[in-house]
Amino acid sequence: MALRFLKTITRSILCFGATLLLSSTANAEFTHPGVIHGQDGIDFVKAKIEAGKEPWANEWKELNESKFSSLSWKPEPRKLVERGPYNRPDIGSSEFSQDSFAAYTHALHWAISGEVAHAEKAAEILDAWSGTLETITNHDAKLLIGMNGHNYVVAAELLKHTWDGWPEEKQERFGKMLRNIWIPLVENYYPTANGNWDAAMMQTMIAMGVFLDDQEIFKSATDYFIKGHGNGAVRNYFSETGQCQESGRDQAHTQMGLEFLANTCETAWVQGVDLYAAFDNRLLKGFEYTAKYNLGFDVSYEPYRSVEGRYYYRRISDDSRGRIRPMYAKVFNHYHNRMKLDAPFTKMAVERSRERSRTRASLYWDTLMFAKLPGGKKAEK
Repeated sequence: MALRFLKTITRSILCFGATLLLSSTANAEFTHPGVIHGQDGIDFVKAKIEAGKEPWANEWKELNESKFSSLSWKPEPRKLVERGPYNRPDIGSSEFSQDSFAAYTHALHWAISGEVAHAEKAAEILDAWSGTLETITNHDAKLLIGMNGHNYVVAAELLKHTWDGWPEEKQERFGKMLRNIWIPLVENYYPTANGNWDAAMMQTMIAMGVFLDDQEIFKSATDYFIKGHGNGAVRNYFSETGQCQESGRDQAHTQMGLEFLANTCETAWVQGVDLYAAFDNRLLKGFEYTAKYNLGFDVSYEPYRSVEGRYYYRRISDDSRGRIRPMYAKVFNHYHNRMKLDAPFTKMAVERSRERSRTRASLYWDTLMFAKLPGGKKAEK
């Protein structure tokens, strides 16, 4: 008993010490493009496609065949967007989401192919929304910005820093939309909601910080990831075993939360901040636990109450079990390819998701962009 206690205390001290050494502030100047995709990663993927290497060649073909890359896409902006619980009512919410996927897909297409028509289409979508939107409201407003606002900001970052055809005044108008409409809604997160809410808002907050060249916004997201009060902060969302706060709710929401946290970590990594390593690679433990369970293996489960006791799931949920969300590639790439750590169940989930999963990730084209990436800028610890 004494030995077990000593080991627990020692592990806690080591984790705490590692966290203290973790800088949550990016370098004095942000790297651009630098929201989820750095230029070295884009160049790497482009070279793989040109060489006809798999899985990139097939994934690129799929992107080109997607409705979201169609040059006939027409944005459908709204002045007022409402998203109620579980998207009921849906007043412009679905249009906001669908246009976000298209904006990201076209911007990514441009960054890889150099085809100006796709840059123009991405700009058309961004400009339509920044010139129209006045309010996002109702119960799920924060969640909508968190889930899909991220796609718009990735698209805007790619255009701003890889194309000279997006007028500066339109870039500024997009930035004003972020500051005046989006940030006031998500800057305080939602600590007592299931953790995927906070996780979604973190990915968009860190993205907006980079796009706006605003260190304070960037640091808000990285600080919340490490030491936030809410369910989405990494040490609240996962126990030391990797069990997730939402594991007893259902597997769909659990995997959503994992994806959003991974997106936050990848943007931070591009900017020289290593959130992936926080609390003894807690995110990897969460991915391994969740992948293992969804691949059909047994896992341990211990009921625990969420922040402020709002949620208490007595047993692990098999709701949506086995529906592998295609969002494991970037995490496997980081921990295994970059850091040389074992991630066997995450690897299996990556392979399973390439068998054409029945579900989609929030950030499309995960395999295309994260099947394997170079290390990029060495992140601070």
